[in-house]
Amino acid sequence: MISSASVWPAPAKLNLFLHILGRRSDGYHELQTCFQFVDLSDEITIGVRNDGEIRRTCALPGVSEDSDLCIRAARALKEASGASLGAQIHLLKRIPIGGGMGGGSSDAATCLVALNRLWGLNWSAERLAALGLKLGADVPVFIHGRAAFAEGVGERLTPLYPPLALIEHNYLIIKPNVFVSTADVFQDPELTRNSAPITITGFLASGGRNDCLGVVRRRYPEVARALDWLSSFGSARLTGTGACVFLACETKELGQEIMRKLPSGFAGFLTRGLNDSPLLEGLRTG
Repeated sequence: MISSASVWPAPAKLNLFLHILGRRSDGYHELQTCFQFVDLSDEITIGVRNDGEIRRTCALPGVSEDSDLCIRAARALKEASGASLGAQIHLLKRIPIGGGMGGGSSDAATCLVALNRLWGLNWSAERLAALGLKLGADVPVFIHGRAAFAEGVGERLTPLYPPLALIEHNYLIIKPNVFVSTADVFQDPELTRNSAPITITGFLASGGRNDCLGVVRRRYPEVARALDWLSSFGSARLTGTGACVFLACETKELGQEIMRKLPSGFAGFLTRGLNDSPLLEGLRTG
């Protein structure tokens, strides 16, 4: 028996900057970054199963069910909570895969938040985030649902509220036709790993930079070409390790005008920055 399905958003994010402070003893890197959501979202439809099974009802090219972060998140929450219910999960993918926009992490976070509600677990956001961190470093920010300054591997979050709230810009995002391997970028010997720590006010004043940019430009010429083209219209940036690059636009109309000039081979998205995740807004409004 399956309950009526409900639909949940899984928003994308941008890294507005990314500094790498050093390599940790566990092999990961100590980072500083700032996450802001955008109104480009995957859509996850979830029905509760009374038989306790976790099933996927969609096919994702190149992604097996066992490696699907939605399924992994559901299984992890079921095991950790001892829930007797199951779930039937369908993912409609809109966020580019391998684009540095956190689609997989957001999908996992949405499944955790949604199933916490649908299974009646009443776990706190902190408890869900601790479980989500085992699935990916970006999962906690999607669970907490507020634009944030992040440290550690990205899990130590300081939510940004007024007077330190981010401007919710219009963003033009470009995705070159290439998949960037985050692991390869972070293992590259030429990666900058000695940036000095920055404060939140320092970031808001300077905008920061992306320490992965040099490595990504060298390893992925298509990303370099997209960044160079977009930079002719303003201060374009790389999100995470890419492949997506983005530009803050003063108006939506300006973004539309630039997108009409988009070279072939690039996908373009005109989005709006969001300081509050539509996932948690949906929880609040029911």
